[in-house]
Amino acid sequence: MGEAHDEIKPQDSAFSAKISNYIAIARPDHWFKNIFVLPGFLVAVYIAEDVDIARALFVLALGIVATCLIASANYTINEWLDAEFDRQHPTKKKRPSAQGLIVGELVWVQWAVLSVAGLGLSLAIGTGFFACAALLLVMGLLYNVNPIRTKDRVYLDVLSESLNNPIRFMLGWTVVLGSTLPPSSILLAYWMGGAFLMAIKRFAEFRFIDDQALAGRYRVSFKYYTEHSLLASSFFYALTCSFLLGVFLVKYRIEYLLLMPFVAMLFTGYLWIGLRRDSVAQRPEKLYTEKKYVLFIAVMCLSFALLSVLDIPWLNLFLEPTLIE
Repeated sequence: MGEAHDEIKPQDSAFSAKISNYIAIARPDHWFKNIFVLPGFLVAVYIAEDVDIARALFVLALGIVATCLIASANYTINEWLDAEFDRQHPTKKKRPSAQGLIVGELVWVQWAVLSVAGLGLSLAIGTGFFACAALLLVMGLLYNVNPIRTKDRVYLDVLSESLNNPIRFMLGWTVVLGSTLPPSSILLAYWMGGAFLMAIKRFAEFRFIDDQALAGRYRVSFKYYTEHSLLASSFFYALTCSFLLGVFLVKYRIEYLLLMPFVAMLFTGYLWIGLRRDSVAQRPEKLYTEKKYVLFIAVMCLSFALLSVLDIPWLNLFLEPTLIE
């Protein structure tokens, strides 16, 4: 009886599957990740002029709902198409799809309903928002569905999944500034920052399984990764993100230069978390359990708000050439 969960028992009919299983594969507990929409909104408000904040916040709320629907559509097919691989994972084998507790036809119905609802709400917000929401949905298909299935391709798995970060930034941006494009430096920094987080997640998963053959059966890209390659790639992503973020911050407000030590500590702290055995970095939706790290993020956000209104003229010395006589 103790091994009953490891046996795959396909259902005889759609009615025998529990609704809770379909809710589970939509992963509403992962919706917090759509907070990455918020920086795009805040940057757009800062850059734009004469913004109706009340209306913008209302549209932002609608936009976050639409983004959650699209994300859940992507999660739905992700778990269904990963069922065979998840059976090789020590804990993910307990997921509804891996246990054969859901029906394929209903999975695709759920994906279609979530997609149409998300895109419909996005179109009501605006054409720019709709285009970004559609791109987020397409990225989910490219990531999960053969023959492309980027999640199986070494390094491309990290880069394609983390591309959702700048897309989310654009979703927040378009709420305020429509179809205009934000500075490329912040978009690229957002992408590389997301790649760092994803590479650390892969590293934590790889160490947790602690068996490359088993890891390769669970995730195809793990056949080619090593702990060293994953750490080295995360270091590259962190450095690239920091450089691009520095370009953006100095260009738009010199006071933000003082945030760079916080950025360095942000990467270092997450790496520290990722280096633990059975790290929470495998499950970013549980990051709230790292109370000290969450407190640090709150302090960083408060510092950002303070530097947005505090002028420090002497910092301009860093932008001026200095002659030594």
